[in-house]
Amino acid sequence: MTSHDAHATTEVREIPEADLDQALDLAYLAFHLKPAEQTRTRHRELLRACARVGAYDHGQLAGVAAAHRLTLAVPGGEIPCAAVDFVSVAPTHRRRGTLTGMMTALWQCCAAEGRPLACLWASESAIYGRFGFGSATEAYRFEIDASRPLALRVAPDRRPLRLLDPADAPAVLAPRYDATLAQRAGRFTRDETWWRREVLDLDGCVDPGDLHGFGALRVVVLGAPGEEPGGYALYRTRGAGDQGPGTVSVEELEAESAPAAAALWSYLCSIDLTATVRAEARPADEPLLLLAADRDQVRVTRQEPGLWVRLVDVRAALVARAWAAPVDLVLDLTDTTLPGNAGRFRLTAGPGRDTTWEPTDDAPDLALDVRELSACYLGGSPLRRYVQAGLATAHTPAAVRSLDAALETAWLPFTGDNY
Repeated sequence: MTSHDAHATTEVREIPEADLDQALDLAYLAFHLKPAEQTRTRHRELLRACARVGAYDHGQLAGVAAAHRLTLAVPGGEIPCAAVDFVSVAPTHRRRGTLTGMMTALWQCCAAEGRPLACLWASESAIYGRFGFGSATEAYRFEIDASRPLALRVAPDRRPLRLLDPADAPAVLAPRYDATLAQRAGRFTRDETWWRREVLDLDGCVDPGDLHGFGALRVVVLGAPGEEPGGYALYRTRGAGDQGPGTVSVEELEAESAPAAAALWSYLCSIDLTATVRAEARPADEPLLLLAADRDQVRVTRQEPGLWVRLVDVRAALVARAWAAPVDLVLDLTDTTLPGNAGRFRLTAGPGRDTTWEPTDDAPDLALDVRELSACYLGGSPLRRYVQAGLATAHTPAAVRSLDAALETAWLPFTGDNY
């Protein structure tokens, strides 16, 4: 995998392990970071396991792009995914086609490894739309006034709550996480290493300076020992001081039912010497927003795009997911980055039937770009919004309703795993 951009001195090729530190130095330069050594060690291990490409100028790295080899939950199943990360271009090499060359090399990696989907967390959302990525999930940040008991419209689950040693958490939490993975698309499968390193920080790689005064990770579980947990929450606390009142920061919360969620949120709001509970990333259909008896007590502080998705192999991605309703439409799809996806195709799919995506000369029902199809793929962004915004065209009036009904999921897609 070697390619050249318009500047003859720049060569895009795989980054060998010998250049990992040079790649990290470039990433830190681009993102203005000065991480502690334990964070650098963690980043080096992550990058070592990635597919890696770099833009070399006279033998020196001028650009880096990598992809974690992950598996993403999609409606009704799971799909191999290239989770793009470490994307950096030296300030001396911007607007020279460097990023385009590296993304082209990553698409080649996806094809070679059979990964029909790519995803990323966009540091600058204006960049990635032109590469076919669409914002496929949405996240809310919210804050709870915990200076008084949390008023709820649903009685909390009465099972006991217990604190769990984080070292014991993977064995207890992983079975529940795995069993419910298909209920909400957009989440990544987790192996033991991911639980230890990325979720629970059991290897101590998180720089304390990045925690803004918050302490060790705590794990609270709903249910007695030996029972299948009804839910759990991962959180940190910070005492009152110059940064404000005592605060609970919720990193993850999973619950099997509304009463289970009520029990966990009630617990988090009752921790002594704290007056605020903050959740940095929760799904847009977070039940607490309806469970709260006093909506003034739960305030949404930010609404933002979450995971961006790109269909690299459109046919393989569409076949891999389940459909909520029958659909039989002709789509006229554009894809300037990966023209092999472009053309006019008939999509037939539905519950209990095989999905097909076949070329056709029939008149199109819908015309759209792969960016919009990628945004809608997980079921979180109705296509009708893009038609209303003039970003897709419905030639057949009922086509948008039909495709939206087929794409719909019971729960909105979401992930809190910001790799």
